[in-house]
Amino acid sequence: MKTPGGIFAEQPTGVPPGSPRRLAAIAGVFYLVVGITGGFSEGFVDPSLYIAGDAAATTANVVANEGLMRLGVVAHLTDAVFFLLTAVTLYLLLKHAGKHAARLMVLAVIVAAGIISISAVFTFVAMQVATDSSYATAFGPLGSNALVLLLLDIQHYTVLAAQVFFGLWLAPLGYLAYRSRMFPKALGAMLVLATVSYLVDVVVAFLLSGLAEQIHGYLGIVPAIAEIWMVLYLLIVGVRSPRPIDRTPTEETARSPLRVKAP
Repeated sequence: MKTPGGIFAEQPTGVPPGSPRRLAAIAGVFYLVVGITGGFSEGFVDPSLYIAGDAAATTANVVANEGLMRLGVVAHLTDAVFFLLTAVTLYLLLKHAGKHAARLMVLAVIVAAGIISISAVFTFVAMQVATDSSYATAFGPLGSNALVLLLLDIQHYTVLAAQVFFGLWLAPLGYLAYRSRMFPKALGAMLVLATVSYLVDVVVAFLLSGLAEQIHGYLGIVPAIAEIWMVLYLLIVGVRSPRPIDRTPTEETARSPLRVKAP
C-alpha cells in the first residue's frame, strides 16, 4: 500500500505531485512502448498485408504471413494497454495544472484504446477466415477472399476513426504541458498543433480520398515531431522543477498580513 507521500497520493489543488521526475520517467517508458507497438502494428504490419480493393492479393498476404499478423494483433492490444497507462501516469503528473483538462485527456485515450482493441479483433477474424478452409468451403474461394478484404477494410477504417482521438488527447496534454511550466512552452504548442494535423488528416481521408494520399505524409510531420519530442523529453530531461499553479486557501491566508483568506 502506498504511503501518503507516494507518487499516487492526492495533492491539494494547484500543487505539483511529490515525485514528478519519477512519474515523468514512467510516463516516458510507457509512451515509448506505445510508439514501438503502434508503429509496428499500424506502420508496418497493417499496410504490408492489406491491399485496398484486391481481395485475392490481400488474402494471399495474410496466408503467407500468418505469424506476422498474429504479432500485429498482439502489438495492437499492447499499444492500447500502454496508451492507457501513459495517459493515467501523465494525469498524475499534470492534473495540478488543470483537472478538467487532465480528465478530458484520459477520456480521449480510453475511447482510442477501445477502438484499437476492437480493430485488433477484425484483424484476427480476417486471419482466421483466410487460413481456415471451412470458410472457403462455405462461401467459395472468391467469397472467402471477399470476406477477408471486407474485414480488413473495416479494420483499416476503424484505426482511421481512432485517429480522431489520437489527436484529441494531445490538445489537453499540450495545454497542461504549457500551463504546468514543467515542459518547454513550444512543446505544449506543438502538441496542440498536432491535434489539428491529426483531425485534418482524418477529415480529408473520409471526404477527399484522392487528396488524402498526397498530403498524408505532410500532415504527419507535426504529430511526429511533437510526440517524439515529448517522449524524449520525458525520458532524457524528465520535467522542469514544478511550481504551484494556484495558491490554496491556506497559502493565501499565510501570505496575507492579517491572516485573512482571500475571497
